[in-house]
Amino acid sequence: MASSETVRAINRRAVLNLIRTRQPISRADLARASGLQRSTISLIVEQLIEGRWVLEGPTARMPRGRRPTSLRLNEERAIVGVDVRPTEITAVLSDVNGSFMEKEVHAAPPDARAGMRVVAQAVRRMVSLGRGKMIEGIGISLPGRFDEGAGKLVFAPNLRWGEVEIRAPLRRATGLDVELENAANACVLAAVWFDHVPERNLVVITVSEGIGAGVLVDGRLVRGLGAMAGEFGHAPVDPRGPECSCGSRGCWEVFGSNRAALRDYAESGGDPTVHDFGELLRRAAAGEIRAGAALDKMAHHLGRGMRMVVAGLAPERIVMVGELTAAWGRFGPIVEAEVRAQVLGGSAPPRVTPSGEGGMERLRGAVALLLQKHFSEP
Repeated sequence: MASSETVRAINRRAVLNLIRTRQPISRADLARASGLQRSTISLIVEQLIEGRWVLEGPTARMPRGRRPTSLRLNEERAIVGVDVRPTEITAVLSDVNGSFMEKEVHAAPPDARAGMRVVAQAVRRMVSLGRGKMIEGIGISLPGRFDEGAGKLVFAPNLRWGEVEIRAPLRRATGLDVELENAANACVLAAVWFDHVPERNLVVITVSEGIGAGVLVDGRLVRGLGAMAGEFGHAPVDPRGPECSCGSRGCWEVFGSNRAALRDYAESGGDPTVHDFGELLRRAAAGEIRAGAALDKMAHHLGRGMRMVVAGLAPERIVMVGELTAAWGRFGPIVEAEVRAQVLGGSAPPRVTPSGEGGMERLRGAVALLLQKHFSEP
């Protein structure tokens, strides 16, 4: 049964979300948009101002009558976001609107203990740089799956840290709340919270050293048993294919990832000193035939693997995240053609679009982890 406290919490979060998505906004406009009584809006707004979530801005100019005062989120509230990847660890200090105020990048150590030291030190530096700001907590995007109850990483074959506790050590080191999420799910949160995507059935596919997928069904993030939903990258597509970092063979990511394109380029007689996917993109853009062929092969494998996503989930939209989006003119037509080939029953294919976040999706999703504790439904 819903209590009166639940109703108040729902109203509070509804008002807070309206301010977040429509700021600056007046109390009168909040009442019209929410359908709540003006007296209820005034009470909630005063509570949000007292809690330092909301600030009053300048009064608007009106042709007649009382000038309304605009409301906006308090940007003195800040969140530390961390993105852990197999090659690097990035930390940012962000305001509640997802704007980064500070950022630093470190090479990712090969072992978990050293890696956690780098994360803790980066977080402490972000906190020190946010002098005078109210730090809400730490959001961390991980390149694999984690145990929510234990707060530890449990499956990240490309990172090679093994199982490692994350939440408890960081809480002890910083005294801050710590929220964890898989990188692909973090990208879904970034799309929902900051890009305001209208689709309620969405898949975000992250392509880097491996392939991950974040799934939104009917407006809800899908985690599945053991938070393992979305591990399409480790679904075998050819049991005779190359060995995957997960221990299986022929997984989707051994054919459609950045690492796969670099391997194919080297095996075709390409420059053996090229180990960076960005360099491969640059060579292909400059007209190098072997580099372009490796990328085209990767694009075909990506699109073919996405057929199982389309057939199994029927999303309205698929958002691609990764360095490949810089060459979407090459990748897009190939991937879209493969996806269209899988559409069943004459239905329309999902839209396939590149993310426009410039590689910041995981970090913005990490920030959203803390925001959803205050803004999402109770």
